[in-house]
Amino acid sequence: MRRTLLSCALLLAAGHAVASTAWVSNEKDNSLSLIDMQTLQVTDTLKVGQRPRGLLLSHDNKLLYICASDSDRVQVMDVATRKIIKELPSGKDPEQFALHPNNRWLYVSNEDDALVTVIDTETAKVLGQINVGVEPEGMAVSPDGKWAVNTSETTNMLHWIDTSTQTLADSTLVDQRPRFVEFSHDGAQLWASAEIGGTVTILDVASRAVLKTLAFKIKGVHPDKVQPVGIKLSADGKYAFVALGPANHVAVIDAKTFEILDYLVVGRRVWQLAFTPDEKQLLATNGVSGDVSVIDVDSLKVVKSIKVGRYPWGVVVTP
Repeated sequence: MRRTLLSCALLLAAGHAVASTAWVSNEKDNSLSLIDMQTLQVTDTLKVGQRPRGLLLSHDNKLLYICASDSDRVQVMDVATRKIIKELPSGKDPEQFALHPNNRWLYVSNEDDALVTVIDTETAKVLGQINVGVEPEGMAVSPDGKWAVNTSETTNMLHWIDTSTQTLADSTLVDQRPRFVEFSHDGAQLWASAEIGGTVTILDVASRAVLKTLAFKIKGVHPDKVQPVGIKLSADGKYAFVALGPANHVAVIDAKTFEILDYLVVGRRVWQLAFTPDEKQLLATNGVSGDVSVIDVDSLKVVKSIKVGRYPWGVVVTP
């Protein structure tokens, strides 16, 4: 009996250990959908600010930052209580943002003002505003904290911000309408998607030289519908995944050779991507179909579609 009880306790503990929660921003519902990643079911819906898009977690997973774009605010939610505890002065129309490794400086792209706003998340004070190109969108900070990189959709550039001075240091021309940037986990590469260009550009961070430009061709899909947006790179350096917008596919890329390995069919108008903490699953938000696709990373198969709110945009996963 004791052995049976112990076995049950261990099984319960193991189940609890692997449980995680996905947080999905619903752009048209002003809400977040919460998904239990063990049952793959929506367990809660939380009201937030107007037109929530970008989401990110503090490095200790205690805080969730929400770009409430039409509220012109970044909201801060306590993950444990699921309550908004404060709002940050983000500037106009925040859409995407990135957090410095110091867990304190937040870099926010302000699309309407051609600015990147830098906020101290502890004091809620603006540290600076940096002029960038027209319609800034994507935002990433290097793992060493040295660089913050912003994309400008209309200027077709990546803007390199020196975080030690909070000033613009350089700009790199890429293809039309760059939407998203992601550093490799070792900080050596930067991957940038170009929505209208239909490409992903991979750059060497040290030299800012282009290593490769990837173009995507999907059988039966018109090239105009292939619009790369969100990117996720696996921590082991094996894969890169790219959301291809109205092409309704996620591209799978060998992150070492830059070979396109496969295209996975997901929902309509796939926007953003997020791994579960163990990187066994990848989630894709599908704006037009109002659902989230669950991709098994080992088999590279879509295993589930989960209905959420209207126009899901951002997604993060807490342990």
